[in-house]
Amino acid sequence: MNEQTLPFVTIVVPVLNEERYIGACLASLLAQGADWADGTSFELLVMDGGSTDRTEAIVAALRQEHPGLAFVRNPSRLQSAALNLAARLASPRATVLLRADAHALYPPDFLATCVGALLAAGSSSVVVPMLTVGETGFQRAVAAAQNSRLGNGGSAHRRMGSSGFVEHGHHAVYDETFTHNEDAEYDHRVGLAGGRIWMCGEIALKYFPRRDPWRLAKQYFNHGAGRARTLLAHRIRPRLRQMLPLAILIGCIGSLLLSPVHAAFLLIPVLYCLTGLAFGVIEAIRGGDAWLVAMGPAAMIMHLSWATGFLSKCIALIGKSTKRLNVGNVSFPKMQQSVEDGTTPV
Repeated sequence: MNEQTLPFVTIVVPVLNEERYIGACLASLLAQGADWADGTSFELLVMDGGSTDRTEAIVAALRQEHPGLAFVRNPSRLQSAALNLAARLASPRATVLLRADAHALYPPDFLATCVGALLAAGSSSVVVPMLTVGETGFQRAVAAAQNSRLGNGGSAHRRMGSSGFVEHGHHAVYDETFTHNEDAEYDHRVGLAGGRIWMCGEIALKYFPRRDPWRLAKQYFNHGAGRARTLLAHRIRPRLRQMLPLAILIGCIGSLLLSPVHAAFLLIPVLYCLTGLAFGVIEAIRGGDAWLVAMGPAAMIMHLSWATGFLSKCIALIGKSTKRLNVGNVSFPKMQQSVEDGTTPV
């Protein structure tokens, strides 16, 4: 693809206290293929949600050499709001908006490949697989879990594979009332509007997961809560892989509650823990990394935190809908089915 055929691209990177990763992330985006080397065919907007670390200083240093890089404050702090604000501030020349995560590194031909796939497939958007990598011990265990079916349930955008149309990926113009799972909610509106999402399996980004169990648990709790809200708001039937963590959580809680009646009820949580540990031991032996034993516990944190977030949000939303029904209102208003409207109320 030569420079004459390239559309102008706005790259958006939402950030909040990303001093550990933002420098390398932006360097990988600014060093894209020769077609973009001079920065004349793209702009890069760093949307900051109120960082208190060195994120702004790192971006400011890079801006001295790259005039196409901008640092924009995002007063709403949410990623969904950052993407919508960036879409409004984007150059009039831009015909493609690309979301990039600060916790990731991008291969040199990432932009050219994605834009080329977008034009060739005639799709509404293009997504790529996300391969997780770790630097510290526990982070490597989390990466192994997220790259495996034990942790991702076979999700297409979590593994390398063939290209084709999919139902979910990472996108840009979101419903700002969704603090999490906004990309999946956007994907659903794309489908309602007749759009299609192309998975470009030939190229992948490298993603750095959370570095400790507490942040991992918080992340997946929020993911689960966001997924519950998306399913209830749009009345979507959940997939089996999304319900398995919930079944595990309910099974483990039920077994613990019934264990005073008979110790045999403890078999369910014991088998679950042993299965997770076995996966970790096998991966540690295979990869020659003792830290990968923690892959099993990391996957269990992901499963149980996601399910807890999902269940708590369902209870909260159903309780809220019951109160609305008591005063004669509809529980979940039908959302506008417009892909362009990123601020649809719920």
